Amino acid sequence: MDLFLPDQCSMEKQMSNRIRFGSRHIHLPKSRLLRIALGVVLLVGGIFGFLPIVGFWMIPLGFIVLSHDLLSVRRWRRRMTVRWGARWRRRS
Repeated sequence: MDLFLPDQCSMEKQMSNRIRFGSRHIHLPKSRLLRIALGVVLLVGGIFGFLPIVGFWMIPLGFIVLSHDLLSVRRWRRRMTVRWGARWRRRS
């Protein structure tokens, strides 16, 4: 019997509603439907990146939020992460 299992489970639940950018954590809504809606809104806002307030930065952020819940987007994001990592290692 593992004495640390309850703490690990509670920590996993807390971490499941966050995404990480380097050393920073961004909290996401607890509702799966709200997370998907937020990701779609970010993608649509990124399409209008030529406008002053919204920008093209919203597209990758939308994909990251959607990858939290959608398996196909998660696979695509992981592939892109591996490609970018390999590219940066070759340049260094």
